[in-house]
Amino acid sequence: METRLAAAFQNTPDGTAAEAILRACVHCGFCNATCPTYRLLGDELDGPRGRIYQIKQVLEGAPATPVTQLHLDRCLTCRNCETTCPSGVEYGRLLEIGRAVVGRQVRRPWPTRMWHWLLREGLTRPRLFAAALRSGSALRFALPARLRAALAPARTPGAWPERGHARKVLLLNSCTQGALAPSIDSATARVLDALGIEAAIDVRSGCCGAIRHHLNDPEGARAAARRNIDAWLPRIDSGEIEALVLNASGCGAMVRDYAHLLGADPEYAGRARRVAAAARELGEFLAPEQAALARAIGGSPPKRVALHKPCTLQHALKCADHTEALLRALGAELVPVAEAHLCCGSAGTYSILQGELSGALRVRKLACLEAAKPELILSANVGCIAHLGAASGVPVWHWIEWVDQALAR
Repeated sequence: METRLAAAFQNTPDGTAAEAILRACVHCGFCNATCPTYRLLGDELDGPRGRIYQIKQVLEGAPATPVTQLHLDRCLTCRNCETTCPSGVEYGRLLEIGRAVVGRQVRRPWPTRMWHWLLREGLTRPRLFAAALRSGSALRFALPARLRAALAPARTPGAWPERGHARKVLLLNSCTQGALAPSIDSATARVLDALGIEAAIDVRSGCCGAIRHHLNDPEGARAAARRNIDAWLPRIDSGEIEALVLNASGCGAMVRDYAHLLGADPEYAGRARRVAAAARELGEFLAPEQAALARAIGGSPPKRVALHKPCTLQHALKCADHTEALLRALGAELVPVAEAHLCCGSAGTYSILQGELSGALRVRKLACLEAAKPELILSANVGCIAHLGAASGVPVWHWIEWVDQALAR
């Protein structure tokens, strides 16, 4: 796509990156066919091709407007279009640049700015978020039905393994997962323990930075990444741990992106690359342990399950095949799921900021997941689990909880 950047963007890092991405686009429109918002709304401006044109216009000097911002905000950042694109267009990177440029030109209304601030500051602080959840649960009887469903009691986490092992890994000290679904980390630790692997959490680490990154707070995201790198890297470089294992695919995608996020930081660029190289999505890490896990399975957990593959697992990490193969090897009967490539509508804070679109996408996703009447719906990301579980008639678990249950029988 021919591009002529405005003078303000010429020879700048963002301008140079955006121009290269724009020139790779041949505006074929294949991306629209797999874009959830385009399929829902039918508006060219709410598909990847239309958003690319809008970003291009702003970078060429056209003034951004609240309408431009609205269409960019409606993007889920699911990156399905990247998987579909025959030209390898890095749409996610371009959207990141476009949102930042538009955000500098268009001031959001104060209620929206307040929401963004509350989400950035509230969701990324585990103690604050946990306290808010407790307060919401205590007042659950007075809340609207939609919020009551979202505050369903968390499953009991169970005991953390006490045995030590020569093989060691680190898990993320997550911001929301520990409060929303503490059973996920405990189940992960028990499954790893059964394989002779010790899981630990470094309390100096914290939120991966994804929430701030997607709410256009790049400095906050970089600060989170630096804190985590400082906590993890000494143990990675020393060989004390063999991997940083991420059991939330959204966090996994973010940590893998640290090398890009801090690529211009002379002090942290190299460190970020080493941390990103050590990061393993949980299904990816367990893939070589498939045979050992199959031998350790002692009973018959619910077998008829529907696998929801989060967008971060499919389109960012491209690890969905590992999880699917592992579950099949462990005896799961994976029912067919139509439109498995499409987003469920969670997308981090999208379900809060774009509630109507998110809800419509969830209805469509649950219809596909529940069509074959599974006993369980399994996923790999806490945001998707909470979003789907709030409206599903079928229990929604992290797939590692299913494995943990199978090992316990």
